[in-house]
Amino acid sequence: MTAGKRPARRGRGARVGFAALVLAVSLTCGLVATWPSWTDGDDGYLARPAPGYGEAAAGDHLQLGWALWLPGHQLERGAAPWSDPYSFRPEAEAAPNVQGWLLGAPYWPLDRALGPVWAWNVIVLLSFAAAGALTTWWLRAVGLTRAGALTGGAVFTLAPYLAGQRTGHLLGLIAFLLPATLLALERRRTVLAGLALAAIPLSGQLHLALGAIPLVLGYAWARTSRAEWWKTGAAAAAAVAAGIAVQQAVVAGSIGGGRSFAQVERYSAEATDFVRRGVGSGVEELVFLGWLTPVLALVGLVALTRRRERGLAWCLGLAAVVPCLLALGANLPGYELLWRAFPPLGATRVPERLMPVAWIAIAALAAVAADLVAQSHKARWLPAAVAGVAVVALAVDLRIPLFASVEPDRPNAGYAALRGDGRLLELPVFRPDLHYGSAYLGYSRQSPHERPQGYSTTAPPAADRIARVLRGVSCGRIGVPPGLGIRFVAVHRGLYAQSGFFGAGCADDAEARLRADGWRLLARDGAIAVYGR
Repeated sequence: MTAGKRPARRGRGARVGFAALVLAVSLTCGLVATWPSWTDGDDGYLARPAPGYGEAAAGDHLQLGWALWLPGHQLERGAAPWSDPYSFRPEAEAAPNVQGWLLGAPYWPLDRALGPVWAWNVIVLLSFAAAGALTTWWLRAVGLTRAGALTGGAVFTLAPYLAGQRTGHLLGLIAFLLPATLLALERRRTVLAGLALAAIPLSGQLHLALGAIPLVLGYAWARTSRAEWWKTGAAAAAAVAAGIAVQQAVVAGSIGGGRSFAQVERYSAEATDFVRRGVGSGVEELVFLGWLTPVLALVGLVALTRRRERGLAWCLGLAAVVPCLLALGANLPGYELLWRAFPPLGATRVPERLMPVAWIAIAALAAVAADLVAQSHKARWLPAAVAGVAVVALAVDLRIPLFASVEPDRPNAGYAALRGDGRLLELPVFRPDLHYGSAYLGYSRQSPHERPQGYSTTAPPAADRIARVLRGVSCGRIGVPPGLGIRFVAVHRGLYAQSGFFGAGCADDAEARLRADGWRLLARDGAIAVYGR
């Protein structure tokens, strides 16, 4: 990594061939990370394993799938593509859908051509490919050999934390914005860098933006002239403004606006998690760094220092270490004081959300180490051998089984029977921040109706209050309250079993109460029964 150095120009055929190789390696890394679940990709979602009990298995992938589906659906009906007119009605106005605008564009045609399951699975695999390809492209622009750049691309593609996030969180799917921003800076495309950086908070990833903005400023300081740095500062300021706007429009005043430190304690990683190969408490605590990868990164850091590129060494070194320390959260002395004293951090509950910043730095440092080996001998075969061995070794070092082919929301006769206006109530009722409600989002795509429920950690407080009231309907203790405009009720027996929150016979009692109150069975299909008036 020599400032100002550029890869030697090659023939167009060689460049095209290398680009094809980069895409192939990145996609292969994605297939390795998701194996063996993709072999059943036509049958289920690529997501965290969970039982469905006769219907769609609840999971964050269904919530994100809903967010990606909405923009295209809204455009087709001539409505605003950035809003959700169905969830939490009538408690709230149409909520902004910040998660859907970026990846909703490619999702829309994929969904229409392939259906929701394959559309999701293709987006997941493409996110792996984009992360690897853009990282490799960035490292080549910096001046690394092809072997070094491919190694760095493989590290960022295979990063366990990012793979875990891709099972259902947008954070993993848009991680490619980090190398895209750095690539634009390296090419002196400050406007493009600003757009890529601003896309992070505009997609609702405010915690990641807290790390991405300092990373970009530090990188620009190490790699660009001072005139360029001030331009980067302006781009960073625009990203800060975008983050504040999203905070005020989406988070402020919602159930996610008043985080408690108890929530931080729940999600904080432990020091042993960095060397433990396994999911453990969940994908948020998945901070495993591998055993070979940190060694390569350390070698790369030493190499940068010896090359007198100390500015870049400091930038990447701090970017690799600081997010790992902060991922410890409540287990890091002084973190609570920082969390309470720095308002943007105090709005977060998952300390590990800065780990993508650590992984892009670790990838770059590992690439420097591979570059060092590739240039240590004049033999022409050595770079290819280094790249091949490094990618295979990293795949073994970083892979953790995370994905399964998860039961999808198949076409259901009950939802097909939902015709006409009127709100839909789905049983059992869950509070809006519980992921079991995501299954309802999956089925709602088949017949969209306004619903008093939804699944969101930024739902309005009124939605949480009404969920507590409606919970009694789940077991037939109360009838459906009048005044909410509810015309349909869907009983999901699979969700009673998935959650384990309700006693045996609750679903039977709920249906009995509905019939006693004059509700008429419209259709029953498997574990789902739909009633109407």
